Amino acid sequence: MRRIAANYIFPITSDPIHNGYVDFTDDGTVAATGILESETAGTEFYNGILVPGFTNAHCHIELSHLEGKFREATGMSGFIDQINALRESAPKEQRQAAMRKQFDKMYREGVSAMADISNCDESFAMKSGAPMYTRTFIEVFGSEPQDAGAVIDNARKVLEKAGEAGIDAGITPHSPYTMSAELLRMASAEGLKAGYISYHNQESQEEDDMIGMHCGPLYENYARRHLSIVPATGKPAIFHFLDRLQEIHPFPIDEHILLIHNTVSREDSIRAAESALKNCTWVTCPLSNIFIHRTMADLPLLMKMGVRIAVGTDSLSSNHVLSMVEEIKCIHSRYPQIPLQTILQWSCLNGAAAIGKDRELGSFEPGKKPGAVLIDSIDFTGMHLTPESKSRRII
Repeated sequence: MRRIAANYIFPITSDPIHNGYVDFTDDGTVAATGILESETAGTEFYNGILVPGFTNAHCHIELSHLEGKFREATGMSGFIDQINALRESAPKEQRQAAMRKQFDKMYREGVSAMADISNCDESFAMKSGAPMYTRTFIEVFGSEPQDAGAVIDNARKVLEKAGEAGIDAGITPHSPYTMSAELLRMASAEGLKAGYISYHNQESQEEDDMIGMHCGPLYENYARRHLSIVPATGKPAIFHFLDRLQEIHPFPIDEHILLIHNTVSREDSIRAAESALKNCTWVTCPLSNIFIHRTMADLPLLMKMGVRIAVGTDSLSSNHVLSMVEEIKCIHSRYPQIPLQTILQWSCLNGAAAIGKDRELGSFEPGKKPGAVLIDSIDFTGMHLTPESKSRRII
C-alpha cells in the first residue's frame, strides 16, 4: 500500500480535500481517499495538488516532427497550405523519434489516456503495450466523390494494422470541408461500427462560411485548387454532419461522438447536436485555436447548455507544446471565472468518458487505476494554476 498526500487532493467526483491523501495498492489501484490527520511512517506528502491522470481528448501525435515550423494566425486556409507543404518534410525515422519524444513526455507529465488521430500506422508500434492508453482514430479525407471508396479501402488496411498491433482503433471522418458528402457518410458509418467518431467541428468561421454560404478564405482556397466543394447548406457546418449521420443511422445516436474545437458553435448548433447525439463530448483545444485563429470556444456557453466538455492539445503543427497543464492555464487566462475543479473534471474524467474509459480512469474512486499527477506552484488563494505550475506523474 502506498499513501500519497498533498495540500489538496482532487478526487474529481467529489470536492477537493484539503491536506488529503489517496491510498493506492501495489498495482496502482485506488483503495481509499481521506483527510490526512497526521503523517504516518511511509506517507508521501507533496506541496501542490494531486489529481488523477489526464486524458488528452484530441492529439495528432504523428505531426510531432512539425514542432516550430508553422506560422501563427494564418486562419484555416493558411494552415491547410502549410500542412500540405510541410507534412512530409522529415524522413520516417525523424518523424517516429519526434513522436516517441512527445509521447513519453506526455506520459511523464501525467497523461494516462489519449484520443489520438492517425493517418497512417507510424505510431502503432509505439502505442502497443505502452502504459498510456490510446484510442486511435484513423482519419480520412478526400474532396472528390469518386475517390470515396478507395479512401475507405485504404483506411481499412490501416485499421487492420492497428488490430495486429493490439490497439483500439476505428475509422473516423475529418471535417466537412475536407470531405465529399459521400466520404463523410461512409467514414461516419465506419466510425459508428467501432462505436466512436472524432470529428473536427466548426473550428473556424471560415468553415461555417464555406459550408453554409460558399464564401470566405477557405472556400476560395478550395476553388483556387479546383477541388470539389459540397453544396452550400445555408446553415452552420454542424448541420451538414448531422444530415449525413441521419442518412446512415436513425437519431438519436448512442455511440461516442467527439466534436473537436467548436470555436464558432452557437446555441442552435449545440442544441441540434445534443438532440441527435446522446453520447457527445465537446472537446476544446485552446492553445491550438489561439495559434491558428486567435480565438477559443465559448466555454461558458457550453457550460450553460450542460454539455460534456473535454480538453485536448491538438498537434505541434498548431501548438508550441503538448501539455495539459498549459491548456488549463490558457483556460484560466481567458475564462478566470471557471473553477479549477471544473477544468480538472474536463481534463481527467470527461475525456476518459469520451473514449469509454471512465470506469477505469479519470477520478480517484476505489477500484480505478487512473494514475496520480502532482501539479505544483498553485495559487491556493484563488485556487488557480500559476505561470510556474508544472505537472509530473507520481503513479
